[in-house]
Order: sequence, then structure tokens, then C-alpha cells
Amino acid sequence: MGPPRSEGPSSTPADALRKLQEVTDAALAHLELDELLDELLTRVRDALDADTCAVLLLDDTGTELVARAAKGLEEEVERGVRIPVGKGFAGRVAAEVAPVQIEDLDRADVVNPILREKGIRSMLGMPLVAGGRLIGIMHVGTLELRHFTEDDTSLLQVVAERVALGIDRALMYDELVRVGRVQRDFVALAAHELRSPASTVYGLAATLRARASDLDAGSQAHLRETLYEQADRLRRLVDQLLDLSHLDSRTVEISPTRVALKPHLQSVAQAVAPIGDSIHVRVPDDLEADVDAAAIEHVVGNLITNALRYGAPPITVTADCTDRHLRIVVEDRGEGVQDEFVPYLFDRFRRSERSRTQARGTGLGLAIAQSYAHAHGGDLLYTPAKPKGSRFELVIPAATNG
Repeated sequence: MGPPRSEGPSSTPADALRKLQEVTDAALAHLELDELLDELLTRVRDALDADTCAVLLLDDTGTELVARAAKGLEEEVERGVRIPVGKGFAGRVAAEVAPVQIEDLDRADVVNPILREKGIRSMLGMPLVAGGRLIGIMHVGTLELRHFTEDDTSLLQVVAERVALGIDRALMYDELVRVGRVQRDFVALAAHELRSPASTVYGLAATLRARASDLDAGSQAHLRETLYEQADRLRRLVDQLLDLSHLDSRTVEISPTRVALKPHLQSVAQAVAPIGDSIHVRVPDDLEADVDAAAIEHVVGNLITNALRYGAPPITVTADCTDRHLRIVVEDRGEGVQDEFVPYLFDRFRRSERSRTQARGTGLGLAIAQSYAHAHGGDLLYTPAKPKGSRFELVIPAATNG
């Protein structure tokens, strides 16, 4: 015979209503998410007389749950636990969008080792649904075997509804705060960065207007060419600032479609590489992936352009897929990025001393490329190539045929 199973403490309907009201009060009392979760988990754990309580929220891709807050399982948050939807206990709750109970964890399939490390024996999980969409899951656990009753399940279900609404409300508040901050930063950034080229264009135009008749043909031609270059730089800067504005405000829509990668990447390379520049695209002929073709074109096009400007041949573009992710790599055999500049590589308006002397640019290209990668639920990474050069790796979640 195994250890005795606990049915949990008995409670009256009045007790249950009181505990529910306490959770509801907490859900409505805070706008900031971290404060909200800290108080909610304390009250939920008390309401269910549990030893642990945790909330995991869906990431931006909707494919993984990320530990956001916990009581009694703080290690989940500290270690950044991520659980694929459909895997383990939490993933099953998310996949089924229904309550899940484990009476004996020793006999269950779990992917999170922390649960066993902490000695959790029984668990009850509940989906967090707001506005008809899943935003995460909540689970409670006990250190001794326990059968969660129908009353326990019903209470946690009602609690989860309140918690989900509170979390959704806090997330919307956080987003409003973030957008407001982004807008203020963008206005300040745009004003600062546009001032220099705009002043140059104005000065050149004023000179031509006032003194054109005093200048010889060569001087006039030089001024016109400089004016054109500065106006073109101003145009590119405005375009890039608008791209950043859309990406920061998350108004860029990523629309994945099935794309044949080899011809698409070959087309991108041909579009940005001048005649005579050889770009080697080494991609399996049959590799296809569900991606946003325009976003891929923007990121890879920028990486190839940088390799042409600052790197050296041969320049290669490769792609493969692994573990539900697509990886596209652009390499060159130039001098690579200076070690001291690597931490700032994706910062806005940051250019290394080497790039300043090699070519003109705005210092926004890589920042925008990485933002597109993030919008796609992935990332853009840099490592030095071997034996020398630069290696940029775009990794995004994508269904592939590989």
C-alpha cells in the first residue's frame, strides 16, 4: 500500500466564497503584472491549501510556456523554465485547454525536473483563458499525495478565470506603458538623428541658391552630387525610422506562408549583390518553411549588404532546419567585428570605428534586422566565423518539410 491520500481540508461554501473574493480583490487591485502575480499566487495557494503555486504564460510564438511567477517553486522562474505546449504536465494543460490532475507525480510523465527536485507529489493545473484565447496556465501542487476533489477543481477553475482577467488587464497596461515609452523615445531619437542630414541638405541648397552664379561648373556639380547623397541618406534614414516605429509598436504583421527557401534566398542575393559579386547560396533544393517572405528578405538582404560593405568574399548563405526552427546563416571572410564592439552590434545608431571608415551608413540596419527576427518569434545572433570573418545566424520558429 502507498502513502495515504489526502482529500484536502474541508471547507464550507462560505469559506470558498470568501477565498474567491480575496483572489478577485487581488486581481483588481494591481495594474503592474509582477505585483499582481505575487499577491495572486499567495492567495491562490492559501485558497487551495497547497504547497506550491505557479503561473506560466505563453510566449509570443504561442508554442512554449514560460515560467513567470511561482510560490514554493521559485526555481522555475529563476531558471527560466520553458515548456513546449503539449509536453509534460503544464504543456498538456495548455494543449487540452482543460483541467488536468496528477494524483501521483512519481507515476506521471513530466518534463520539468524541478517538480521532482522539490518533492511535489500531486498537482492540479488549469488553463488561463481571457477573451477566448489561451494566455497561459496555472497549477498548484502538494508535497503529499492528495486527491483534488470536484470542489477543489471548481474553485481553481473560477479562480483561474479571475486570474486570467487580471493578468490580461495587467498585460494590456504594461503594453500601453511600453508603447508610450517607445513613442517618446522614437520622437527624441528621430529629431536627433534627422537634424544633421537635414541641416546639411539645407546648407547645400542655400549655397546653390545664393551663389550658383559665382561657382564654376565643377564646383556646382560637386555640390549637386553631395546634395543628392545627403538627400538619399535622409530618405533612407526616414524609411528606417518608420520601420523601427512599426516594429517597436508591434504593428508589423508577420504572415507566414509556405516558401521554397533556395529560390527565395537566391532572389534576395541577386537583388542586393552588384554584378560581379558572387554570393554562394547553399540550401537544400527541397527545403520549404512557413515564414514571412518579406521579413526574411529584409533580414537576409541586410546581412548580405553588410557582408559586401564590410566583409570579404567568399560570402555564403546557408539554411537548414532543426527542432521546429529554421536557421539561416550568412558568413563572410572579412576582418569580422571588433571584439570590443560586439556587445553594441545590434544597438541603434552604433557603428564601429572600422565601419565608419569603410562605408557610409545609418547604424540602423542590424537593429531593424534583429527587430524583424524578434517579430517573427526568433532572434538574430552574431559569432566570429572561422578562421576569420563574420557569421550572422537568423533562427526563427517555423514549420518545415525538413
